[in-house]
Amino acid sequence: MNGHVKNMYFHQFMTPTTLLSLLLLMAVDSTRTVAASRHQQCAIALQQTLKLTKLVQTESVNLIKTYKSSQGEMSELFCKVSVNDIPDPNISGLEPSERIVSVYTHLQAFNSHVKRVYEQQTDLQLPTSPLLMELSTVSVRSRDLAVLINSFYQSLFPNLPIPEPAGGPTTLPPPQNVFQQKVYGCVVLKTYKGFLSNVAKELRTLKTKVCRRGTQTNML
Repeated sequence: MNGHVKNMYFHQFMTPTTLLSLLLLMAVDSTRTVAASRHQQCAIALQQTLKLTKLVQTESVNLIKTYKSSQGEMSELFCKVSVNDIPDPNISGLEPSERIVSVYTHLQAFNSHVKRVYEQQTDLQLPTSPLLMELSTVSVRSRDLAVLINSFYQSLFPNLPIPEPAGGPTTLPPPQNVFQQKVYGCVVLKTYKGFLSNVAKELRTLKTKVCRRGTQTNML
C-alpha cells in the first residue's frame, strides 16, 4: 500500500466524531500532565517549607535551654508565669486558604515578639553571649519561613491576596523591668516553640489537602 492509498484509507475511517474523540483524549491527557506537574511543584514547595519549619523548631528548643541558663536564678519559673498579648500558638480557620493565612499572620506576630526579646536581651547580656547569637539566628530563619509561607500561599491562591491582620499591627508590651523582661522572653520563646510544632503538623495535613488538587485551588 503506497502513501497515497494509506492517506485515503486513514481519512476514510477518520470521521468527524472520531476526530473529536481523539482531540478530547489529547486534551484530557494534556490536562492530566499539567495537573501532575502542579502537584509535584506543590509537594516540593511544601516539603521545603516543612524542612525549614522543622529546623527552626529544633533551634527553638535549644534556644529555650540557652535562654534559661542565661537568666540566673528562678529561670525555670519564668516560663510558668502568665503574660498577656502573646500570640496564640493554635492555627485557626476551616479552609486550607484560611489556615495558611493563619500560619502566616501568626508567624509575622511572633517575629515581632522575638525581635523585642532580642532587643531586651542585648541590654541584659554581654555582646558575646550565645543567647544573642541563637536569638538572631532564629529570628532570621523565622523571617525566611514567613517568605516561604507567603510564596506557597500565592502559588495556590493567586486570586486571594493575604488579608491584613484583623487586629492591626502586632501589640508589643510597654516598657518592662528586668524581671518582667525575663518572664516575657521565656513565655514568648516557649509559646513560639509550640506554634512551630503546630505549623509542622499543619503542613503535613495540607500536603494531602491542597497538593492533590492544585488545578482546582488555582481556579479559586
